Amino acid sequence: MKVKVFYHDRCFDGASSAALFSRFYAERIRNDVEFVFSGLLHRAGSLFNEADFDGNENAIVDFKYSSSRKITWWFDHHQSAFLSPEDAAHFEQDQSTRKFYDPDFKSCTSFIATIAEQRFGFNPASVAELVHWTDIIDGALYKDAKTAVEMKEPAMQLTMVIESTQDHEFIPRLIPLLATKPLAEVVRAPFVAPLLPPLLERHRNSLEVLKSRIESRDHTLFFDITDHDLEGYNKFVPYYLNPESIYSVGLSKSSFRVKVSVGSNPWAPSPPIVNLAKVCERYGGGGHARVGAISFDVNQHKEAIKAAHEIVDELRASARSSLSGPVT
Repeated sequence: MKVKVFYHDRCFDGASSAALFSRFYAERIRNDVEFVFSGLLHRAGSLFNEADFDGNENAIVDFKYSSSRKITWWFDHHQSAFLSPEDAAHFEQDQSTRKFYDPDFKSCTSFIATIAEQRFGFNPASVAELVHWTDIIDGALYKDAKTAVEMKEPAMQLTMVIESTQDHEFIPRLIPLLATKPLAEVVRAPFVAPLLPPLLERHRNSLEVLKSRIESRDHTLFFDITDHDLEGYNKFVPYYLNPESIYSVGLSKSSFRVKVSVGSNPWAPSPPIVNLAKVCERYGGGGHARVGAISFDVNQHKEAIKAAHEIVDELRASARSSLSGPVT
C-alpha cells in the first residue's frame, strides 16, 4: 500500500509535518505501507496536478486545501489555507474526520502532533524536539534577531539547507530522519553535513548583499535581490540589520518564480497592525497575519515589482498613521 504525503517544499515546517504525519500514520493507522514524499510550492497558476494524487492514500500537510476526492488527509495552519470560497465550503462539509485546520497553531507540525494525540492516541514524546523547533522557527519565537541570524542550532542549520536545496530528492530523503533521529544527528548525516559550509558562507555573503540593498523609510524596509541567487535568504536578516523596522518587503527570484516576501519584525519597537496574509491574498498569495508571500511567474517581473511597491507604500502609510512619534 502506498501513502503519498504532499508537503510544503523547501520549508522546515513542511518537511517536519511530513515526518510527523508519517510516523503517526505508521504507529496509529497502519504500518504495512510505503511512504512517498512529494514537495509542493506556491507558484503562479495551478498548485496541484490531479494525476500526482496516485497513492492508495494521499495526504497534504502544511499547504493549501485541495477539494480532490483523492485527498484523504489534510492538515494546515495558514490563514490563507483555501484557494477559493468553494474550497472552504468543501472543507466545512467534509465528513471524513481526516481533514483538520487551525490557524492559531504556530506550526503545522505541532498541530499534527496535537490532533494525532487527541484524536488517534499518538504519543508525541518521541518527536518533542521536532515540535519544539518547528514552533520556534515557523512562529518566529527566537528571543532576538541575533539568535535567529547566527544559525547555531541544528534545527536552524537544517532550515537553511532545506530552504536552499535544488535537489528534488534531498528533502524526501531527509524526512524519514526527521521522524526518527535527534536533530543534531540528522545534521551530521553524510548527505547533509557537506552542504553546510558553503551555505554558511552564502549566508554571510547574503548579509552584505542585503545591507547594501535595503531601503529603510517609515519603519518599513524594501529590497530587491532578484539579480542574486538568494531566494532562500534568512528572513530575519533585514530585522537584524534594521532593528527599528516594523515591516519588510523583499523581491527575490528563482528558476520558476519571482517572489514577493512580506513580513513583520518579531522584535519591532511597535507591534504591526496590518494583516499581511490579507494583503498578499489580494495579489494571489497568502500566509499568516504576520508573514506572507506572493509568487509570480518568472516572466512576470514587472508585475511583481508593481505589487511590491504598492505593498511598500501601503505599509509605510500604515506605519506613519499608527506611530505618534517621529518616523525614521
